[in-house]
Amino acid sequence: MKLALAQLQIEPGAVEANLSRAAEAVAAAAADGADLVVLPEQFVVGFFAFDDYPTHAAGLNEPIFDRLAELAVENSVGLVAGTTVEDLAASAEAGYDVPADSGYANTAVFFDRDGDQRGVYRKHHLFGYESAESELLVPGERLDIVDFEGLKVGITTCYDLRFPELYRRLVDRGVELIVVPSAWPYPRVEHWKTLGRARAIENLCYVATTNGSGTFPEADSTLCGRSTVYDPWGTTMASVGDEPTRLAVEVDPQRVQEIRERFPALGDRRD
Repeated sequence: MKLALAQLQIEPGAVEANLSRAAEAVAAAAADGADLVVLPEQFVVGFFAFDDYPTHAAGLNEPIFDRLAELAVENSVGLVAGTTVEDLAASAEAGYDVPADSGYANTAVFFDRDGDQRGVYRKHHLFGYESAESELLVPGERLDIVDFEGLKVGITTCYDLRFPELYRRLVDRGVELIVVPSAWPYPRVEHWKTLGRARAIENLCYVATTNGSGTFPEADSTLCGRSTVYDPWGTTMASVGDEPTRLAVEVDPQRVQEIRERFPALGDRRD
């Protein structure tokens, strides 16, 4: 399966421009033969544009998600739609399983080639350090695993990388590829690279960390980019700098199984 990461230029609050860049990136990745495309965290409004969150929040049945589903269908790809701000009350009213009947969540949706919502992941660990995320949003609870093209795919988001127990739960459910939409800023570049690699090494699975690109003056923050795919040994398969770009690699579920059989460290775990 060909996996593509779209490291998008994200402009704070510029929803239509951000969506246009996402659409162009998905189309370009599909033209290059991608089967699954992953977008960054809060690629629609920008992670640090907290004042804009309520304005652009939407339920999972509302038009923004229809547009993203159409993007998957038009390009015949699986699409992990980075994350967007979900209006939990609207989703609850539409019959979705939500962690709270009101408030907002940092939500990634996995669309298959037919545009169907195959998985929903709401960021579990909300960043509280000089950030309004933990004040504005409700943490998620679900851990959907999506079987796509013979590969079991899980989703986590950005700050989740610092909490390895979450990844153990995914491995216990058979995950072979974990995609990590993110909005990781400077100066914590070494953390970004080390944590992504560590999650791959300790869980013997592919980890794909998909960051954005851009500066947020209101938060005095710049995203560090460096989207990367690690193989189940933790070896870097592909990585980029901090400018808007794409990368693509072939991932193989058989390689995950071969490495786990060759080095069966997961079987030596003690709770």
